Amino acid sequence: MAWVIVASADHVARGVAGGFVQACHGKDAPLRRIRPGETVIAYSPSSVFGQPSPLRAFTAIGAMQGRPPYRVQMTEDFMPFRRDVEWYASQPAPILPLLDRLELTKGKRNWGHAFRFGILSISDEDAASIAAAMNAARANRSSEPREVSQLSLLGI
Repeated sequence: MAWVIVASADHVARGVAGGFVQACHGKDAPLRRIRPGETVIAYSPSSVFGQPSPLRAFTAIGAMQGRPPYRVQMTEDFMPFRRDVEWYASQPAPILPLLDRLELTKGKRNWGHAFRFGILSISDEDAASIAAAMNAARANRSSEPREVSQLSLLGI
């Protein structure tokens, strides 16, 4: 099984740089559904959170690690849950060319509705198609979180 987590590209870039993922505004229950080793794919409907900057692309892909969700203090009143992810070397892939190839979206006029809950499971076949479109290279992975330019995730 594989999972898609929805987040703006700027938030995904922070997660890739830090080796983690957050889902659904920092809730822990969605992260607990993902088993270690399962594929995690970030889908970014926008480039920057809260701004009208459409992107509609898969922006990161990796494997969930074994550490259970943990809390971090981001601000005085915001302590989201995170999980560690081993992010793979990849490139953003627009979703539009994949719409007719993915089980998730094939033949669906309102394909974006599937992403409205912030996290969803997808088939291994869909995950493989997305990984191929992203030129994901599991063999080139790094065991340490890597610094990633936000600009590359934003396609700039």
